[in-house]
Amino acid sequence: MARTTARYEERTARLRPLRSVAPYVLRYPGLVAAALIALTVAAGTTLTLPLAVRQMIDNGFTSADTTFVANYFFLLIGIAGLLALASASRYYFVITLGERVVADLRRDVFSHVTTLSPAFFDAALSGEIVSRLSADTTQIKAAVGATASVALRNVILGLGAVGMMVVTSPKLSGLVLAAIPLVVLPLVAFGRAVRRKARQAQDTLAGATAYASEQISSVRTLQSFTNEGLVTGRFSRAVEAAFDAARASVLARAVLTFFAIFTIFASVVMVLWFGSHDVLTGAMSPGALGQFLIYSVFAAGALGALSEVWGELSQAAGAAERLTEILAEKPAISAPASPKPLPATGKGAIAFERVTFAYPARPDLPALHDVSFSVKPGETVAIVGPSGAGKSTVFSLILRFYDPEAGKVLIDGVDASDADPAALRARIAIVPQDVTIFAASVRDNIAFGRPGASGAEIALAAKDALADEFIDRLENGLDTEVGERGVTLSGGQRQRIAIARAILRDAPILLLDEATSALDAGSETLVQTALARLMEHRTTIVIAHRLATVLKADRILVMDGGRIVEEGTHESLVSKDGVYAGLAKLQFETGASAFRGAAE
Repeated sequence: MARTTARYEERTARLRPLRSVAPYVLRYPGLVAAALIALTVAAGTTLTLPLAVRQMIDNGFTSADTTFVANYFFLLIGIAGLLALASASRYYFVITLGERVVADLRRDVFSHVTTLSPAFFDAALSGEIVSRLSADTTQIKAAVGATASVALRNVILGLGAVGMMVVTSPKLSGLVLAAIPLVVLPLVAFGRAVRRKARQAQDTLAGATAYASEQISSVRTLQSFTNEGLVTGRFSRAVEAAFDAARASVLARAVLTFFAIFTIFASVVMVLWFGSHDVLTGAMSPGALGQFLIYSVFAAGALGALSEVWGELSQAAGAAERLTEILAEKPAISAPASPKPLPATGKGAIAFERVTFAYPARPDLPALHDVSFSVKPGETVAIVGPSGAGKSTVFSLILRFYDPEAGKVLIDGVDASDADPAALRARIAIVPQDVTIFAASVRDNIAFGRPGASGAEIALAAKDALADEFIDRLENGLDTEVGERGVTLSGGQRQRIAIARAILRDAPILLLDEATSALDAGSETLVQTALARLMEHRTTIVIAHRLATVLKADRILVMDGGRIVEEGTHESLVSKDGVYAGLAKLQFETGASAFRGAAE
């Protein structure tokens, strides 16, 4: 009993990935019904052909009545027309359904991916996710469309043919039915192997796609280090691994197809041999044998097609399993069932109360230890310290990309863990060090800060960010395409677009992650001027590596080892002769020495 239950659960588990697609199919009952009707008519029409053939053999050729023969041929032409119309309708409805289902599936998977927390992307490869959105959904489209249609058609045709075989000759039908288990059971066993190998092939291909995506997005670094041969070799090995996995999957399907076709048609030949004896003894008419033979060919062909379809459905099941894995991912950060509302008017007050946090990927290495500080509305606070001190982690917690393990992060007096992340982030604008520019126009990149903003608002934001200085020189102004990651723009230009984006967002809290560290002196002056406008009347937290950028901050927090070790103004911290004083001495004296060396 336990073994039977285990086998049932195993079969259920194999079917579960494809079952996850069913709700998408059932969204369109009209298309499903039309496809089923067309499919049934096509199969039913096909099943009438052997009846006409029997009448022709038994009656048409034994009579001199040419009208009888002509009428049957006209009937066959009518049947052929109906079959053609039903088949064309089936193709249209089924393929349309497949395209519609896959479009919905791609949209839902992408929408779900955008809601997942940064912890998911800390471990996942973006290229693999894209592979699942493209290659795997294409497999699903084939299954929902042509493959499912062929499967249903052959199920109806096969069952109908078997039924008519029984009506035509119960004796011969018994021989055929006795052979079915010998055909079906190996098909099921082979099908498991096909699905397993298909999943392996899809995983291997996704890995190769992820690697290619990463290298193409970093092609300038690749070429700068003359590593074309290295990455080409690694990608070639990945592609070969994907090919080997795909070949193993194809071999399994080929063996499956060979076994199915051979056993099916061998059984048909055996049945024909027995039937010929019945005709010779007069137990069966030639027309009846012809009718039975055609039905047996239909049944054999249907079973053979189903064996091939089984392999394709196994591949689709592997793809559905991979997509289901993504859809099953739950965001580590989500809105509570009853989120606590933030104040109607955002003031921009921020407070950390004894916050301790470690990244999920490194749980044994805390990034913050018992950190407490507060920022008053409109205040500018700088955070400095060596790399790995925890500065960027503070920003991640303010944005609620993660929740602290202990302590609280308060935004306008509300615990961030109790708030809706979307509502909280709507009150924050950020200008990162590594600016993200999309492969779109300058206008679209700035409008990303507040979708739906008017053209005048976008132009004003660009002007306030001093970005109009270079935008006006572009060929199409704000409508100029900037290429992938803004490749046609300089670092300073990208930063000013990011500032314009933040200005357009018009949020009470501003986060600046060393927005000028990689700029030349001329660009830095322009960006600093734009930032000064942006910071007016906003609560601003600045992560700074170059201390010259934080001299005007109201307060400076010095972090080291995930803790705040010092706090004060530039002058007070220098006088303490602590960590900040050491950083200041190192930077300012090194800078002065470099300046003197250049002058000499």
